[in-house]
Amino acid sequence: MKTRARIICALVVLLFLAVACGSGPTPNDAGRDREPSGAPARPAPTSSGTPPAEGPEPTGSVSTFALDVDTASYGYARGKLRDGVRPDPADVRTEEFVNAFAQGYAEPDGDGFAVHLDGARGATEGSALLRVGLQTRSLDEAGRRPANLTFVVDVSGSMAEPGRLDLVRDALHTLVDRLGPGDQVSIVSFGDQARLRLSMTPADRRADLHAAIDELQAEGSTNLEKGLVTGYEEAARAYRPVATNRVVLLSDGLANTGDTTWNGILDRVRDHAARRITLLCVGVGREYGDALMERLADNGDGSAIYVATPEEARQAFTQGLTANLDLRARDAKAQVAFNPATVASYRLLGYENRALAEGDFRDDAKDGGEVGPGHAVTALYALTLRPGASGQVAMATVRWLDPDSRAPAEAARGIDVGELSGGLWRGTTPRFQVGVVAAAFAERLREADAAMFGEELDGLAGHASRLAAETEDPMVTELAELIRAARSLH
Repeated sequence: MKTRARIICALVVLLFLAVACGSGPTPNDAGRDREPSGAPARPAPTSSGTPPAEGPEPTGSVSTFALDVDTASYGYARGKLRDGVRPDPADVRTEEFVNAFAQGYAEPDGDGFAVHLDGARGATEGSALLRVGLQTRSLDEAGRRPANLTFVVDVSGSMAEPGRLDLVRDALHTLVDRLGPGDQVSIVSFGDQARLRLSMTPADRRADLHAAIDELQAEGSTNLEKGLVTGYEEAARAYRPVATNRVVLLSDGLANTGDTTWNGILDRVRDHAARRITLLCVGVGREYGDALMERLADNGDGSAIYVATPEEARQAFTQGLTANLDLRARDAKAQVAFNPATVASYRLLGYENRALAEGDFRDDAKDGGEVGPGHAVTALYALTLRPGASGQVAMATVRWLDPDSRAPAEAARGIDVGELSGGLWRGTTPRFQVGVVAAAFAERLREADAAMFGEELDGLAGHASRLAAETEDPMVTELAELIRAARSLH
């Protein structure tokens, strides 16, 4: 009997250990703790259509999200801080702060993505920061495909305030002057109702285009739904398969007439958007409907930027012209598989609105992000490493569809513990550190846990000033000024 009892006890212990060891690293926002299986992370395939390797997938070890090149959150926060107002934490998106800054990634040779992985130990014991960088090849303006652009311009009463409609007109004049002979433009305005001001017109008829822009005057309420529907209808009528077909919405996003929800508005234009007509949301105004514009861009095959000054508008439509108008990838997604033997937990900084289920990664019917030439997309992960961890940390894979053929492709890369630098501020590149400062600043503004960065606002401002001198980048100088402004508003 004693022998039998011992056998039963041993079986119970083995069963308990098997259950306790059956899961992988835990995202910090998952709300529960899991123990590791000890199995290495399964590498993701590096070519389209390749099935995953045989073997069990560690539960909770995979992070999947749609790529996002938006920077509107940083632009809007910048404008608020310049006005002496601390931005609402709900309007701060960490990934858009990071992606607002140059990262210095090497470009790929082809039309897909280059995958870059690096990282560093954090300020607290066992913490680390992993940077996943995805870079497309740039394209000079002469090499881009012709563009069919439908400008949808908000002329409602709220746009009459200084710095709104006049800024939009200035931006449109700048863009028209940069367009080439193969480009075409139409203009729709909306207040209470929508009006087609100019049907699709060749860009070399600049006098007609500039005259139509000058005629834009503020009036009525904001029926953004009607404006977008009319704009997409015009874009669909003039659709050219050989061109980049894009609707450019310029608005303060303060919709108050018609359907004012992003999902309701997109339902009205979904059929047109499915015809490969992409969306660029350009936000303006001190009071700005950030949530609406961001969700329209994320769910409407597009991107969002915010401009507060004529200089920012000109930069977006001159230096950023090809990146904002052309496409390198459709429905681009990233998946990062963590090694549960090395990583105890992880947290993706930002991308809350872009999270995907693991199975969505290779489901090409699931929406991803649209990425233009020369764009860099960065994702930062806060990690907790296991004591004495060694070996692979993670494998990152990006999947996208060719803009024309819709053929899928993938690229991947892994990183080991030995490739992590000894600290965030030593042994890492200046551009890596700029991304760290931007992310830490955003996390502070969001009132999130930023302990792993080990710096309060004063320290972050000091790092930004040092990095501004090292990079000679005026945007980093401005970042230091914004951090000091935020500190003064406590």
